[in-house]
Amino acid sequence: MVRILIFVGIVLTLDFYALQSIRSVSKNTWLTVLYVLCSLFVLGNIIYQAMSLNRSSGVNHGFYTAFALFVLFYVPKFILIAAMFGEDVFRLFEGIYNTAFSKSNTGDAFFKARRAFIGKLALGVAAIPFLSILYGITKGKYNYKVLKYTLFYDDLPQEFDGYKVTQISDIHSGSFDEKAKIEYAVDLINEQASDVIMFTGDLVNSKTSEMLPWKSVFSKLSAKDGVFSVLGNHDYGDYLRWPSEEAKIKNFQDMLTLQKDMGFQLLLNESKFIEKDGARLAVIGVENWGKGFKQKGDLKKATSQISKDDFKILLSHDPSHWQYEVIDDKLHYQLTLSGHTHGMQFGIEIPGVFKWSPIKWRYKYWAGLYQNAGQFLNVNRGFGFLAFPGRVGIWPEITVITLKKGEKPLNNL
Repeated sequence: MVRILIFVGIVLTLDFYALQSIRSVSKNTWLTVLYVLCSLFVLGNIIYQAMSLNRSSGVNHGFYTAFALFVLFYVPKFILIAAMFGEDVFRLFEGIYNTAFSKSNTGDAFFKARRAFIGKLALGVAAIPFLSILYGITKGKYNYKVLKYTLFYDDLPQEFDGYKVTQISDIHSGSFDEKAKIEYAVDLINEQASDVIMFTGDLVNSKTSEMLPWKSVFSKLSAKDGVFSVLGNHDYGDYLRWPSEEAKIKNFQDMLTLQKDMGFQLLLNESKFIEKDGARLAVIGVENWGKGFKQKGDLKKATSQISKDDFKILLSHDPSHWQYEVIDDKLHYQLTLSGHTHGMQFGIEIPGVFKWSPIKWRYKYWAGLYQNAGQFLNVNRGFGFLAFPGRVGIWPEITVITLKKGEKPLNNL
């Protein structure tokens, strides 16, 4: 309770300061009342939703919506706060300088005019994140992008030259709210006509039952060589208060059964081979292994039937596994597919030119394609969304990777 009171106190103080930016532009009483009422509603709603959060339900759309509104209304306010704070600091040093070195007395009218200009400028700039977040909540979370890469390998069997792999990750079915959008995305995946589909974990948020309404939709995923999958950290049911250990175990067994019923070939620290005209390609799947998360992945067990000469595609949900264990493994993994980060669902990206997200401070490899010692890692930005019901600048991703035999060009990445 103390933490909530501290949080409320800080937010209201910042809110009052942000209000000064609006007041510098217009002193209309009704505008001030509207600002105060909206702020109190958004703040009160998220506190109510947080305090009434049912941690045994698994799906908390009420809290997700409240969180979205909080982000929508308060992120832009930081721009207003920064502008007003900068103006106050400038005026402070200006006042000190005038007192010490100048006898000129700048009138109040000048200060008010400058403050009004700063306020208008801040409001204009704050509109950018407001509109961006609003788009991310209403449209961005279903703004699916198909990203295509061609990777060249000297050691790729000739029979697999041109082999196409479609990767999806982090479905998080418990967050979905528009069936037509999901059906469109599944059709989009199938339209890629890849040889194989690979899913790299987090089918649900917490409970296997979250996927049941979407089972028939995702069961339509189809590829010539099938659909392979691994588990993500959310698929174990660890983020829920279960009535008993037996209930948690049953949920996990239901997860295994569900993936089988959907036609997914779930790899639990094991491998399978895709064969073509006498050549073969190894598909290796490990359970979740993450720095700071569950570490059930057993690379040694998963590769017990694999030789160093096999061409290998590794499915591992968390990219930190590649960083800490896979890169230096003696077997040499030509391609690793991961997800997990979602690109934080927030960032700025200009394809092929620039990408940034706060998640980069947590993960070295957080979105897109990376290379190390002739080994590639693709970190899929995720199919779904979690907690924040939207995506801003980091769109949901369907990855299509074409494997080619031969020397890789200098601009392969």
